[in-house]
Amino acid sequence: QVQLVESGGGLVQAGGSLRLSCAASGRAPSTYTVGWFRQAPGKEREFVAGISWSGATTWFADSVKGRTTISRDNYKDTVDLQMNSLRPDDTAVYYCAAGSATYIRSPQQYNYWGQGTQVTVSS
Repeated sequence: QVQLVESGGGLVQAGGSLRLSCAASGRAPSTYTVGWFRQAPGKEREFVAGISWSGATTWFADSVKGRTTISRDNYKDTVDLQMNSLRPDDTAVYYCAAGSATYIRSPQQYNYWGQGTQVTVSS
């Protein structure tokens, strides 16, 4: 079992930045691929970014590419999502997830999920 806890969400003006963090605990969390997803009211959960267990490979949704970075520290068992140039359509609950995902953009590929952190971007 792996437990995930997100932090760092909040209210920010358009054009601002936020750094979300996902803290993992439990059985060998550093061996898993980690993905960040988001879900806005009335919409399906969508992939935002992912990082391989080693940190060597990252993936991004087209909607955040170029203004978002993802990193992990396997000593601290944390994965951070740095989001810049935030827009109102980035408003959502952001979740981190861990698993042995082979198709990293699919939520069904992840076994463990955090409770989410709210990000609200005002115009």
